[in-house]
Amino acid sequence: MAVSEKPTHQKTRIVSVVAATAIALACGTNYAYSAWAPQFAEKLQLSTTQSNIIGTAGNMGMYAAGIPVGMITDRKSPRLAGLIGMVSLFVGYYPIHIAYDNGAGSMSVALISLCSFLSGVGSCAAFQAALKVATLNWPTHRGTATAFPLAAFGLSAFFYTFIAGISFPGNTSSLLLLLSFGTSMVVLVALPFLHVVDHKTGTGYAVLPTGERPRRDSNVLHRTRSNGSKYSSTSVPTPEPSNDERDGDSDETSSLLSGPGDILPEDDAASKASRKSSNHSHCLDVTGLALLYKFEFWQIWVIMGLLTGVGLMTINNIGHDAQALWNHWDSSKSKDFVAHRQLWHVSIISLGSFSGRLISGIGSDAIVKRLGGSRFWCVAAAATVFLIAQICGTRIENPNHLWAVSGLCGLAYGILFGVLPAVVVDAFGADGFAVNWGFMTIAPVVSGNIFNLFYGAVYDSHSEVQAGGEFNCDEGLVCYKAAYYVTLVSSALGIVACLWAIQTEHAIKQKVEEHEEHRA
Repeated sequence: MAVSEKPTHQKTRIVSVVAATAIALACGTNYAYSAWAPQFAEKLQLSTTQSNIIGTAGNMGMYAAGIPVGMITDRKSPRLAGLIGMVSLFVGYYPIHIAYDNGAGSMSVALISLCSFLSGVGSCAAFQAALKVATLNWPTHRGTATAFPLAAFGLSAFFYTFIAGISFPGNTSSLLLLLSFGTSMVVLVALPFLHVVDHKTGTGYAVLPTGERPRRDSNVLHRTRSNGSKYSSTSVPTPEPSNDERDGDSDETSSLLSGPGDILPEDDAASKASRKSSNHSHCLDVTGLALLYKFEFWQIWVIMGLLTGVGLMTINNIGHDAQALWNHWDSSKSKDFVAHRQLWHVSIISLGSFSGRLISGIGSDAIVKRLGGSRFWCVAAAATVFLIAQICGTRIENPNHLWAVSGLCGLAYGILFGVLPAVVVDAFGADGFAVNWGFMTIAPVVSGNIFNLFYGAVYDSHSEVQAGGEFNCDEGLVCYKAAYYVTLVSSALGIVACLWAIQTEHAIKQKVEEHEEHRA
């Protein structure tokens, strides 16, 4: 129905962003796995490899669900995706809570892994719904609007582990119960406030049911004539109806996905420089299986695989790192003390991820708009931080210094995911972005599996089975050192791949400019 009063439209959009932010805060809890995984494995008498299978299943749900969930979000309704997310989060976490309470033998590793997978699917579905609504409702301020849910996602693990650390320190059962009800209830309460506002009705807005918005809006937004762009273009000219609309949309799309420092006003000279130094590929509006025939897709996919696997290994296993180091450094420390330290490291990773998203958002736009460079420089920066973190991972024996590994990995992971969506939009256009991003997130499924399972195999090779059936390693750094050598090599290869991508992008840009000059 149409809404006549402009303040009402504004209020609806603000409320929707608040709701989207609340939902996003419930969607990053997979990264809190290390906060409860060691205690869970100990009580259920699981090996580190089995524990990593469960953690990897959660990652698979988060990333492998990207394509089908993207289709639901784009073509059906963000609310439907959010509802799927709410149910999946509860159905995923609550049985894991029951399995922990019942102890060893109460549930098979395969069934626990399935539940972990569902928790990942729930996180993916609810987050896509939140981000989609924030994107649709603010066509001229999408970067700022989506910065809130993006930041909330990064802080999710910190939020829940902080509550658990204050309310019931060392109580893994209560933490799992909090994740079961806390995440699903937040999504359930916020869903009714998710409204898609149609910005195409002249100068005003109309509140639409999320299932009735125009299909044209499913992926790309266009300004109305009354909202002409005052910002520079960063898109390669293509045969679209309006240059102003097209340029504004391309610029906003890449900006919103970079972070909060997204829209930078520029004067005419800077605007021309921005056009000339555009980061957009000559392959715009490519989606679906057509991606598989694009060299740029495989280039970005390989880089994403090399680097996300590095981050996921530490995110899923920082708890095991802390446990191994404390067992060797000071065996007199209680289990509650070690559990508190594990929560601490999860919080550090979460805060680092949040900071990285902000840094890459501001940094990538500055590189593109002010310096005329490539967003891949931000990806290269993330790879470099990962490399430093892996060096720390192979050297640090004092558990009091392990914060360097968790902090740097969280920071690098945030930088990476703060800029990669914009890289994908630059390469393939905004149409079908949700599906394109789903294809990209298959890379973490592959690399995350490899690195996590390798870590588990290394850790288990140094572990001993205790009298009670628990697996334990008290050799300190030796327990997992070999795994960090592998991720160190992957980080180095990631840097090389980024430099290669920068060179390739520059060559493509030169060809496009030469072609345009020839046509002129």
